[in-house]
Amino acid sequence: MEQYHAEMLAVSLAGHDKGTCYVVLGWEDGFFLLSDGKSKPLERPKKKNQKHVQLIRHLPHEIAEKMNRISQDADVRGVLKLYSQRGAAPENREGSE
Repeated sequence: MEQYHAEMLAVSLAGHDKGTCYVVLGWEDGFFLLSDGKSKPLERPKKKNQKHVQLIRHLPHEIAEKMNRISQDADVRGVLKLYSQRGAAPENREGSE
């Protein structure tokens, strides 16, 4: 099983997926490679222009540990679920639309 090196999360700022949280898998020609473990699995990551995402670099230790062990889509979904449960996801912030 391939092990992925993911260090950040990202939130889409534009497009039909605006507000969606993703795991950043890599970088390629000005585009981030993003996965949500469902519609964009690890095998077919979404390419999103760097201008259209907000990176989330500072993550709680617990989430960072889980991100180091991503090897399948269920791991990606687990990281995103844990992040949203901690109340840190943009859709959970007060004043967010």
